[in-house]
Amino acid sequence: MSPSQESVFPEYETETSQTTKLIKKFKETPFVPIGMGGFAAVVAYGLYKLKHRGDMKMSLHLIHMRVAAQGFAVGALTCGVLYSMFRDYVVKPKE
Repeated sequence: MSPSQESVFPEYETETSQTTKLIKKFKETPFVPIGMGGFAAVVAYGLYKLKHRGDMKMSLHLIHMRVAAQGFAVGALTCGVLYSMFRDYVVKPKE
């Protein structure tokens, strides 16, 4: 690109790494990574408890863990939507 040409999209030409983009997205929507982390924690806990489930049937254990993981993810997303609505409509001054 020659110096005489003007850039059409200067924001795309800046030096940004993937981690910078990821951190920016996490700041914009903080409950998404919380939901993902909680989902992963419930799955890890379920795998750990799989050995020590006693006489509980495997299918029942898996159903309980799936419901817990989905509930955590949906709850975090709901909190994220409520947070963004609060930020947009309550905190932001009206124009």
